[in-house]
Amino acid sequence: MSVIYQRVALIGLGHIASSMFWGMKASGLADEVTGYARSAETRETAREIGLCDRVCDSAADAVEGADLVVLCVPVGAMGAVARDIAPHLKPGATISDVGSVKRAVIEAVEPHLPESVHFVPAHPLAGTEQSGPASGFAELFHNRWCLLTPARADATEVAKLRRFWKGLGSKVDEMDADRHDLVLAVTSHAPHLIAYTMVGVADDLQRVTENEVIQFSATGFRDFTRIAASDPTMWRDVFLSNKDATLEILGRFTEELFALQRAIRQGDGDHLHDYFTRTRAIRRGIIEAGQDTDAPNFGRGAHSTGRAE
Repeated sequence: MSVIYQRVALIGLGHIASSMFWGMKASGLADEVTGYARSAETRETAREIGLCDRVCDSAADAVEGADLVVLCVPVGAMGAVARDIAPHLKPGATISDVGSVKRAVIEAVEPHLPESVHFVPAHPLAGTEQSGPASGFAELFHNRWCLLTPARADATEVAKLRRFWKGLGSKVDEMDADRHDLVLAVTSHAPHLIAYTMVGVADDLQRVTENEVIQFSATGFRDFTRIAASDPTMWRDVFLSNKDATLEILGRFTEELFALQRAIRQGDGDHLHDYFTRTRAIRRGIIEAGQDTDAPNFGRGAHSTGRAE
């Protein structure tokens, strides 16, 4: 790949940002990558492991002269960061993000940006349950989707950002922000909340069962714990920022759960078998779409994919 942006600034140096950096270096997508994190400890770690060509001690210094600025902070912090960096943005620069919610990010960020920059929100559907600057790896985005939600962005700049994400290995599509938030409530947000709940129930039970829940964990529960190990700040902000869509999906989930409870109580094996047969087809569809493999252990290799998205 050839250079797409001369200078890229990463604001926030966690799992996604570090993976972006290593991916940019592996593919030659940027001449220089600057970075900033609010925590001095994170900045020091980034310097120690060579994350970013230059780690700055302020967001203003990091974005100075940058052609692409990517906000890699929790959704709840996006607006404040945009306000802080706005006076220091290079005219003509593209501003993007990696947030799991899009409508709330657009409403928080867009009012602070000068008219001289291009705002192209984005969401890479990739990640693991790991967090922090040392958790990233260049292959994270390979064959994963990155969704762009450019409401009023310049088509040329959208196409440029699309090439950038393709250079990182992603498949790229565009989607309306509200539709994105509803789709992700189904595929990511509600499943994470269910995982957190199930692990919380197990935490209560293990006090009664003397740790047997932990000792004899089966694969389904282990996968719940992997998902529930995701960054708590990020997921707190996701649920609060995508409240309406998440509550709608949880309402539908509750209705389905009640129907299954009734089938179990009444011994309705036909209903259970038909339901499980239908849901099993979803798994086949995910494999056929190339978003997982049929290998044992949920297709996970050296790097799991439990953060979601």
